[in-house]
Amino acid sequence: MPRFASIDIGTNSVLLLVADRLPDGRFQAVVERAEITRLGRGVDTHRVLSSDGMEATLSVLVAFANEARELGAEGIAVSATSAARDAKNGADFIAAAQARAGVTVEIIPGEMEAQLSFAAVAQDFGSEAAGPLLVVDIGGGSTEFIYGSDAGTVAFRHSFDVGAVRLTERYVRTDPLSPDERGAIEAHLRDTFSALPPPPPAAMLVGVAGTVTTLFAVQHQMATYDAEAVHGGTLSRGELDALTDRLCALPLDARRALPGLQPKRADVIPAGALILREAVRALGLEACRVSDRGLRWGLLAHRFGSGSGSSRS
Repeated sequence: MPRFASIDIGTNSVLLLVADRLPDGRFQAVVERAEITRLGRGVDTHRVLSSDGMEATLSVLVAFANEARELGAEGIAVSATSAARDAKNGADFIAAAQARAGVTVEIIPGEMEAQLSFAAVAQDFGSEAAGPLLVVDIGGGSTEFIYGSDAGTVAFRHSFDVGAVRLTERYVRTDPLSPDERGAIEAHLRDTFSALPPPPPAAMLVGVAGTVTTLFAVQHQMATYDAEAVHGGTLSRGELDALTDRLCALPLDARRALPGLQPKRADVIPAGALILREAVRALGLEACRVSDRGLRWGLLAHRFGSGSGSSRS
């Protein structure tokens, strides 16, 4: 079976997927990895990728690209999202990635990011949805909303410049968050999400990316992350309210010790939880399903799915 890889370079983390393309066109994972490198540190304020953020991300990118090649990947698709879109020196990062990792990094617009995440969700959840699908993709620098059908047809999509890293850097100065800081984040999110159209009747909301999967893992106290247990899970609105209150009240050291929470994500998880909670509230829904498969899966299908052709990066 042909084997391909995708690498998703986000504001907060870098994710690798190496997968075989099955005869029916679906992909079966061989290896999945994720590392938090914080490429987007300081970008919201300075609009520049820091040297530390670039170096950490490039080191992981080199390791991931080499691993994909060693596993026999015929092609490697690499995308970069919010931080690279916003930074004035994004071209420098792309050039360094080509020189050091031998890959071409595509900085994709927010609307394409939304489309690819939706495609991955539609593949896994479309058949069980009683109505339209809604997808919320919470990243470090931006959050995408997509409304569509199980056939992959998109009726609405938009990328908002609110993400777990961006809001933490913009509003949080105390440990734990002060009531004023939390209130400022909530007010900003409510104003931002007021632009969302009402969801269609009987819509099912699915959340993707690290914030959502982490919240589920913390809710269920997963000492070891279990992708199969996370994928397809549900966070109720009541669970999300209580979990958000708890994360915002805990100091950073206590958050770092929570089962299910990567210590490197502990500083930004309160803002991430607030984003998901306010998204659920804005949509007027009572629960959010959880997907462990997001942009990297959609990117893989887009670049290397049946009929798309393939090329070595």
